[in-house]
Amino acid sequence: MTPTVTAAVLLAAVTHACWNALAHRITDKLVGFTLIAGGGMVLGLVALPFLPLPAAGAWPYLVASALIHIAYYVLLMRSFRLGDFGQAYPIARGTAPLVVTVLAAVFAHEVPDGWAAAGITVSCAGLTGVALWGLRGNRPNWAAIVAALATGLTIAAYTVVDGLGVRASGSSLSYIAWLMALEGIAIPAYALYRWRGQFLATVRPFAAVGLLGGALSVAAYGLVLWAQTRAELAPVAALRESSVKSCSCGNNFAVQGAW
Repeated sequence: MTPTVTAAVLLAAVTHACWNALAHRITDKLVGFTLIAGGGMVLGLVALPFLPLPAAGAWPYLVASALIHIAYYVLLMRSFRLGDFGQAYPIARGTAPLVVTVLAAVFAHEVPDGWAAAGITVSCAGLTGVALWGLRGNRPNWAAIVAALATGLTIAAYTVVDGLGVRASGSSLSYIAWLMALEGIAIPAYALYRWRGQFLATVRPFAAVGLLGGALSVAAYGLVLWAQTRAELAPVAALRESSVKSCSCGNNFAVQGAW
């Protein structure tokens, strides 16, 4: 990983932490993720006319990734509703790089060298340590932990799928635009169905925060996708998770920043 790629991933980590913090500020998680996913979809649709189509080989990855991202959003919303998510979330983020390492070795033939493997191990161990520290003196919330592990598996799955897809696309900007346009449909569509006649009234109080979160989400993942075209998948995934430094106070979860 060159210094430029490293800087891009660290910037993505900070941006990722920010949009997750904004999402947690919205009490109704369906409202939050409707705005975040919908904001990303709008940005993607606006960008599409100015970008070339992704290469044909990227489309199966785009479709698969959009479906996996929908599952990720559903699991993340469920996890946010659980009381001990502040402890469980680092487990989700810490699980993902380990699984990415295995999947990247199988599907991308990328086996990290000694230094990269050590870095991935330290990153995952640190995040797990944060989660265990948060659990001290408390009974584990197994529902939150299971949801976090499931979320981690979806993170790993879309990380590898998108890493392969963006490399086949010919344009990282085009890939992220189409991905946002495709994955952003499902949750707003469900919200429109659920809040028939009351959609605007329901989302309006949180529109500014939610749409800002959507823009930050697009920026964060766009940087990661660009980095995946220039570096191996597992080290990028591990470095990205430096965004997670959490503290739990009662049922509140605050992402405090990177490193």
